[in-house]
Amino acid sequence: MTADTPYTGLTQLGRPTSLPASPEEAVLERVANPAPGRHYVVRFTAPEFTSLCPLTGQPDFAHLVIDYVPRDWIVESKSLKLYLGSFRNHGAFHEACTLGIAERLVATLGPVWLRIGGYWYPRGGIPIDVFWQTGTPPEGTWIPPQDVAPYRGRG
Repeated sequence: MTADTPYTGLTQLGRPTSLPASPEEAVLERVANPAPGRHYVVRFTAPEFTSLCPLTGQPDFAHLVIDYVPRDWIVESKSLKLYLGSFRNHGAFHEACTLGIAERLVATLGPVWLRIGGYWYPRGGIPIDVFWQTGTPPEGTWIPPQDVAPYRGRG
């Protein structure tokens, strides 16, 4: 008989898992925060995020930076990777993708604080960057800058 661990119930980690067909079908999994009650920042950087323009079907590309201060849960990283990958064939504007990701993480994790920076590459010659956070970060918590340079083109 196998004893329960903090990882019991994870369905994707440690086994082959197909890329979900859509963000709605993707399963975001979580595990218990290993340091509850301590404020620390977890950062995920996805420099090759892709989605589709909902009108033209053409690919859109972004560099996403997600920072959060966990409360009771942390996101299991493979499930996050699969969730982000599920946008590959999903049509939505930059704002909807960026905010949808943040809202799903907040609903799944209930973090103390979360912010997302969506640094989108130009569409029609104009880069669109989308930023959102849940509120003021906890006092005394070191929140490093995202340090993603604005798009400059060839200049």
